[in-house]
Amino acid sequence: MRLLFISNLFPDTREPYRGLDNATVLHHLAAQWKIRTLALRPTLPFRSGTWTARKEDRVLQPEFLATPYLPKIGSRWNHRLMARALRERLQSLRTEFPFDVVLSSWIYPDSCAVALLAEELGFHFVAIAQGSDVHQYLQHPVRRKIITRALPSAFGVITRSAELARLLGDAGVDAEKLHPIYNGVDHACFRAAERAAARQALGLPADKQIILFVGNFYAIKNPLLVIEAHSQVCDDNTLSHTKLIMIGDGPLVGSARELGDRLHFGANVVLTGRKTSAEIALYMQAADVLCLPSVNEGVPNVILEAFACGLPVVASRVGGIPEVHPGESCGRLVEPRLAPVAAALRAILREVPPSAPIAEYGAQFTWEKTAAEYHALLAPAAGL
Repeated sequence: MRLLFISNLFPDTREPYRGLDNATVLHHLAAQWKIRTLALRPTLPFRSGTWTARKEDRVLQPEFLATPYLPKIGSRWNHRLMARALRERLQSLRTEFPFDVVLSSWIYPDSCAVALLAEELGFHFVAIAQGSDVHQYLQHPVRRKIITRALPSAFGVITRSAELARLLGDAGVDAEKLHPIYNGVDHACFRAAERAAARQALGLPADKQIILFVGNFYAIKNPLLVIEAHSQVCDDNTLSHTKLIMIGDGPLVGSARELGDRLHFGANVVLTGRKTSAEIALYMQAADVLCLPSVNEGVPNVILEAFACGLPVVASRVGGIPEVHPGESCGRLVEPRLAPVAAALRAILREVPPSAPIAEYGAQFTWEKTAAEYHALLAPAAGL
């Protein structure tokens, strides 16, 4: 069986975390499928670039392809520009690698471009809806029209959460084509461990409680709200020395530093930058609570990884998060506002839930299960 994966969300050596979940599921599918990858890189017209595959991804034979993209003004045309850039390569690939089915990730423009070519060249494809490509793009009238015209031609649409499936269904996509499949967790990396040992390995104090944030420093992830909530936590005399460790990068990093200093808790706010999965797992094993007060989400993997480490999570009651967060047994679900987030953090830090039941709950999310569900949809799409 031959699978061709097409998406801009696939890692390279410069951006090793870009579409990492897609690469991970492909590695697990590789036991049953021969896989080739077209890793798209939308760029301004007449521009080009050079990208190199990570060593571990070479088995997926990624080929990086620049496709023209017009930011802001190009909504009516970007999927057509992408399709035009892909057409010749897809035609030649059908000779050298006669793929049985295409898997495409990111609804617009990627899957919409694939939909045009699937109709023209006659092949089946399965699309993946990641999160923001549904939450944000369905609010854009032009993109919404293109998406709802393109997706009916897909054999199926995988959504990272049931909430994404509901939104696409409300927009007019046939419910029978929508298949919520959660991402998995690497349990060899993300697992429960002794907190004291993890702190010693990271050089963190044993006598202070630790709030952890892991994510991109974008407004939708609400990193500044985490800092404000930490400040309010520290106003409590019994929690005044609580540390906040923030892992990630993005345009709000500078604002985060300034806010910590302005609230006079900068010394207790640590911005680490990006970390590897193994490093993130160690921080999760060392922390007392993960805080993710996003404005909107699909199902962020960081929550599933925290559960696998036995770490309670304070997260927003938005998007697909309530589908995987059972509530007080594993932390708190709150509105993404300062008062409820700070109150939830104080409650958890005063009485940290036992880690073993949380880790037991998190054990259900595996990449093997995810890949099996993908295979069950891809195989009939390939005519098997």
